[in-house]
Amino acid sequence: MKKQQQPEKLHIQLTHYKQKWNWDCGVSCVLMVLSKKKRGDFLENFSQVCKNEGFNKSTWTIDLCYLLKRFDVPHIFYTVTLGVHEGYKGNSFYTSVLSKDENRINTRFKEAEDAGIFVRKKSVSILDIIAHLINGPVIALTNARILSCDICKLNKISSEFRKCIPWPATYQGHYIVICGYDVPTRKFFYRNPSFSDRVCTIPMEIFDLARKSYGTDEDIIFVDT
Repeated sequence: MKKQQQPEKLHIQLTHYKQKWNWDCGVSCVLMVLSKKKRGDFLENFSQVCKNEGFNKSTWTIDLCYLLKRFDVPHIFYTVTLGVHEGYKGNSFYTSVLSKDENRINTRFKEAEDAGIFVRKKSVSILDIIAHLINGPVIALTNARILSCDICKLNKISSEFRKCIPWPATYQGHYIVICGYDVPTRKFFYRNPSFSDRVCTIPMEIFDLARKSYGTDEDIIFVDT
């Protein structure tokens, strides 16, 4: 980590990208952290890139890491589960998802190191996230049903989300980009690919609940820009 003085407030300027389908929230978050040129290259070859990456409208966090690597974006992926969580096999939804994704995802985890992708099994803290943001944005998997936005004045904005992962009603997986913080008010700034261009704010404690909800594996990507 770069040795810089940590400011009390920080806002990273990003170009917003709104998701187009019900599966591309994570991919849209990747587009938000790419440079203008790399974003253009990705969008110009979008279908071919997705086909080459093999995720076929079912993106996991490790897929986002391979995309970032493809576009030479330094990052570290933190998660509490390396591969597919065994406990999800008891979930009726996962019966179909695992049948087509489990082998592919576990293989991508196994091959990550050789591919130059840094994956660490670790639960990161709010302080870790704040400390990293001075170096770049953060892509986080959250439970959209817990997310809130002080600016939008909605406590259950998940009703407006298009699901990225069609889980049961208690969990709605959704990727967002954390792009800043305000320590005095204990708020994070984030961009939500479900919405048009805007910056949302969320209490740090609520964000912590959303990102640690069962189903997320606490997946989070620290991006260096």
